[in-house]
Amino acid sequence: MHYPYFKSAEMRKHGKQSGKLNHIFISMIVVVILLVIGLWLSPGIAQTGAKAAVVVDGYQIFQVSESGEFSAKERANLINLQLKEAVKSDRAIQVKIEERNQLPTILLGDRYLLTVTKNDALPGSNPDEQASIWAKQIQEVLQKSQAERSSQYIRNTSILSATILLGVFAISWFLGLLRKRISGIVQRKLNDANAQVINADLPKGLALLFDFILFFVRAGIWASTIIYITNLFPYTRQWSYQITYILTSSFTSQFITLGNNSYSLINLLILVSLLFALIIFAGTMTNILRSRVLSVAGINRGAQEAIAVLTKYSMIIVGSIVLLQIWGLDLSSLTILASALGIGIGFGFQDIAKNFGSGLILVLERPIQVGDFIEVGDLHGTVERISARSTEIRTLDHISIIVPNSRLLENEVINWSHRNPLSRLHLPVGVAYNAEPDLVKEALLDAAKNHSNVLDTPPPQVLFKGFGDSALNFELLVWIAEPHKQFLIKSDLYFSIYEVLCQRHIEIPFPQHDLHLRSGTLGLSPQIEKALERLSKESAKPPSADILKKTENKLEEQAEESQTPKRK
Repeated sequence: MHYPYFKSAEMRKHGKQSGKLNHIFISMIVVVILLVIGLWLSPGIAQTGAKAAVVVDGYQIFQVSESGEFSAKERANLINLQLKEAVKSDRAIQVKIEERNQLPTILLGDRYLLTVTKNDALPGSNPDEQASIWAKQIQEVLQKSQAERSSQYIRNTSILSATILLGVFAISWFLGLLRKRISGIVQRKLNDANAQVINADLPKGLALLFDFILFFVRAGIWASTIIYITNLFPYTRQWSYQITYILTSSFTSQFITLGNNSYSLINLLILVSLLFALIIFAGTMTNILRSRVLSVAGINRGAQEAIAVLTKYSMIIVGSIVLLQIWGLDLSSLTILASALGIGIGFGFQDIAKNFGSGLILVLERPIQVGDFIEVGDLHGTVERISARSTEIRTLDHISIIVPNSRLLENEVINWSHRNPLSRLHLPVGVAYNAEPDLVKEALLDAAKNHSNVLDTPPPQVLFKGFGDSALNFELLVWIAEPHKQFLIKSDLYFSIYEVLCQRHIEIPFPQHDLHLRSGTLGLSPQIEKALERLSKESAKPPSADILKKTENKLEEQAEESQTPKRK
């Protein structure tokens, strides 16, 4: 006989496990790539001298350094202003080089443009060679910029831009149509019963992946098209360069200094990305250690979690120190920041520091471990995770409750699984006074022995607790090895006890109260006493206070009517 439901469940479970492993390996590859790129971009950090760019219509030709009283930016602004005027001119301009004050000087026709100094020359070249290269570059850019301002170039470029936009619209429309078609195929697969048996999560995951790829492809095509068309026209190219320059300056300007090194926003973003990648890498390696090494070694779940947590935070701390050293950050420069952070923790983060310290104690001393069934106040559940700040408890209703670590140390916690999972349950039972205690004991023991979760060693016991108001009080004591099932076991035992007592005709009593009335004790009239006696005979239950009050009022009214003389 085949059971397709269980088969599909097993296949789905296997597919989820395979997908989880693939996700882990993909995450590791991405993290390693981020670490390599970040370390490659790491400056080390040696800062070079400030330079400014010479730009014509958005084309960056070269960079100049400071010279004498003029800064690099001032020199670049003067050069850019003269080149801008030269581009607007209709006549061809010849770029020449002359020797002035033993330094090569570049001229635009007969006008002075700049003097090439030793600071301008690139490593391995002298000022004369650098001046020759720059003069050639300036001449080519001027000719190209003047040609791009002609009406024929603008007309041809506009036609080319319109054609490119139409092509991009067509490609985007085709990709959208392809996405709808793929979504329809996936939906039909999900509605197919055979697809559900194989793995219903696979088509859905592929659809999401395909949507993600299509989105980035379309966004990349449009972004590339806009940048390309913008760079075709000289005026839009200038705006594009200015926007890019502003963004680049904002990210690369050094605004913070630690020790002997200065850092820009892009440096800090790369450092934060590296630390984030380190945290992901540590978490991935910890998961592999827990699932592939510790579980195979046969270590219990609590010890696995303790080793995994210590390994994860050790990797993060050591890796952070190594990354900061590779980055070129002197850790001694962080002493002031660490002092301020310590004061902040002392005043503003007391609870966080207390919970973090409590988490370390829980991991090291292990009074509570992952997998233990505990009771905290009104909460009953299994410990699923112990992190640095809090502990996750999964209740019997499969609800995750996050409890601060300090609460587990400051308050009383009942750990049913600590060291030894064997626990004893107490089940109070009351029977009628006419029952024989030996028969009751035998019945309770039989009910306990018939349950599969009740241990034979130690054996169940029955205690005679005493004589109650309405019953003989007994207590059944049983031992179990799975504390998290105690509520279900209690319920099953009570069902069995009720069935066994009924089979052996042992009565389960309910509370009873007898009311004895004597003449003159309550100060009632003879009529009221007779009425009460009549009511007590009609009903086995004693009259309630409301009935007594109503009867008394009615009899008093009758007595008053009998004493009042009737009018003629």
